[in-house]
Amino acid sequence: MHFGQIPRVPGDPILGLMDLYRADPNPAKLDLGVGVYKDAQGLTPIPRAVKLAEQRLVDSEQTKSYIGGHGDAQFGALLLRQVLGSRAIALGEQRAGCTQAPGGTGALRLAGEFIAKCLPGRSIWLSDPTWPIHETLFAAAGLRVQHYPYVGADNRLDVDGMLAALQQVPPGDVVLLHACCHNPTGFDLNHDDWLRVLDVVRARELLPLFDFAYQGFGDGLEEDAWAVRLFAETLPEMLITSSCSKNFGLYRERTGALIAVTSEAQRLLDVRSQLASLARNLWSTPPAHGAAVVATILGDEPLRQIWQDEVERMRQRIASLRQGLVEALTPYGLAERFAHIAQQRGMFSYTGLTAEQVRRLRAEDSVYLVESGRANVAGLDAERLDALAKAIARVVSN
Repeated sequence: MHFGQIPRVPGDPILGLMDLYRADPNPAKLDLGVGVYKDAQGLTPIPRAVKLAEQRLVDSEQTKSYIGGHGDAQFGALLLRQVLGSRAIALGEQRAGCTQAPGGTGALRLAGEFIAKCLPGRSIWLSDPTWPIHETLFAAAGLRVQHYPYVGADNRLDVDGMLAALQQVPPGDVVLLHACCHNPTGFDLNHDDWLRVLDVVRARELLPLFDFAYQGFGDGLEEDAWAVRLFAETLPEMLITSSCSKNFGLYRERTGALIAVTSEAQRLLDVRSQLASLARNLWSTPPAHGAAVVATILGDEPLRQIWQDEVERMRQRIASLRQGLVEALTPYGLAERFAHIAQQRGMFSYTGLTAEQVRRLRAEDSVYLVESGRANVAGLDAERLDALAKAIARVVSN
């Protein structure tokens, strides 16, 4: 027997939550766990711009051959402009390159492998808390994972604690920063905070790695790129992971990229050679369909405008749901206690609910969210905010 001694490991808690939700017979159940955008009907729609691009590809696609180690070249060129801005200095000086990956998760793993191989001995510093996959993904790449404070036990953004910790990070280490819509808390830094973080990163000679998974879901497509572009304009080197899962609705197509910004064009060629070599041993070449869809949309002005309008409508709906939930909690005297929900950005919210309160919501009301209290605001139903507020009021008062 070869497999007799293999132990069973716990399943992913969010995927496990999905299984519990599916098995729940309650017709009024509510899924606030899995991180996907949902419309007013509770569906995760395919954006109209994506459907139009796919129809165009059906007629124009000529081959299913491999697309190369760095992926779709047009996708890479257009995504660089979307992330860094069309007038970015690094683009004009040919110091920025894009390597396509299977989703933002694939891009993060590629970044981890690159750091482990090409920058050996360096730790990576993650916010506390952060997306749980960050922890396991970078550890699996062989990196030493460290943490800096971000949100404290009082469920408030701790910028001073973050800066104090970063000032003690050894020079050369990597610091992972959430560009916008922090996952899982929803608490974002403001412009003044980012300037202070930049000063520390520059003074300590740290390498910033931006996780940019939610462009357009915070304050807007351009506004959400503010910190990324600030760092790219100020620092000679950085890494950025970009995901097209949320803002293009391409969750299952696994479309993302790792962007490298280097001090000079010749150095970029060296870095890209390493990334292509690492990618070859991870997934050989990335999937083509999602990248072709994104390239078709970003490369066509009418389609791009349709897409931008759709992203803006999704952003506004999420913001409206945040505000609506706080208003629904007002009659119970809980508006101040949960005011942070309306102030946070993006799909997720650290609600401040305890694990026991979360378990009660699941058992008594078929409301599913992660036991840390993280809720996917984009999973809310505007017609059911009053019922959710009533349930929350009950579990926090007893």
